[in-house]
Amino acid sequence: MTRVCRPLTYPVGGRRGYRCAAFGKTPEESVMNKPVITQAMIDAYDEYTHLTLDRRRFMERLTALAGSAAAAATIAPMLAANSAKAEMVAATDERLKGENITYPGADGEMKGYLVRPANSPEKLPAVIVIHENRGLNPHIKDVARRVALDGFVALAPDFLSPDGGTPSDEDKAREMIGALDAGETNANAVATVTFLKGHAESTGNVGAIGFCWGGGMVNRLAVNSPDLKAGVAYYGSQPKAEDVPKIKAAMLLHYAGLDERINAGIEAYRNALKENGKDATIHIYDGVNHAFNNDTSAARYDKAAADLAWGRTIEFLKTKLA
Repeated sequence: MTRVCRPLTYPVGGRRGYRCAAFGKTPEESVMNKPVITQAMIDAYDEYTHLTLDRRRFMERLTALAGSAAAAATIAPMLAANSAKAEMVAATDERLKGENITYPGADGEMKGYLVRPANSPEKLPAVIVIHENRGLNPHIKDVARRVALDGFVALAPDFLSPDGGTPSDEDKAREMIGALDAGETNANAVATVTFLKGHAESTGNVGAIGFCWGGGMVNRLAVNSPDLKAGVAYYGSQPKAEDVPKIKAAMLLHYAGLDERINAGIEAYRNALKENGKDATIHIYDGVNHAFNNDTSAARYDKAAADLAWGRTIEFLKTKLA
């Protein structure tokens, strides 16, 4: 709380005095007035970003849950990802070489962000980093840099390349992702494996890591590419059980305990992987939400779960791509 006093001169006798007022909140008041984000709010955001709820209806529902339009306006950015917080590894980090590239897709040119250690004396295994349903944004580029720092050639493809690339408007990007042709997208993912397998700085051993929509893409890539050696899917939709026999890659699957929408498919996938003798490990992180690894989303990010999953991911990729 700030206390401000202003001098006053009284009209009779020239006497002086002070009028004081307090502004702001005490620490106790600040804590009491901090927005409370409920699971129902997070579920509404998930429905908005992944299912059929449009922004107007999402804000109407959030307003009802928060109690006022003002509270909803405060909470909405906390549920969303904030690109301003994306950079944990600077794009100018001298330990890395990063560049925007184009490479051959299945039927046209693909765009992507390629990054690798700056002074590696030898070839390195390669990892595809697949974006969420927002497209290739600063956060995913930052994740690619984190992967590269752990000793990989990392490529973050833009799967919206056939439509001109990822727009800055996230709502538009989600619409474009939803309109992608599944067969063409799968073929472009397979072409990305082929590109990295033959890259001059790659050992030829290729893995993939993906988040949300990208997690589902990792599962589909494992079905469609016999050259993929390792796949890591974060809270990604599962392939059809009848497609599981096609998987050749070792799989590491991370799921959020509160993510009922995606988790509904875990058991069938688990059974199919086991029945077909696949090399697969499933981790479910209790008490965390979909997108728990995304450190640009204040409401859904869970550092403990994210750190544990990331450690498991890097160890897995180093082992399977050695």
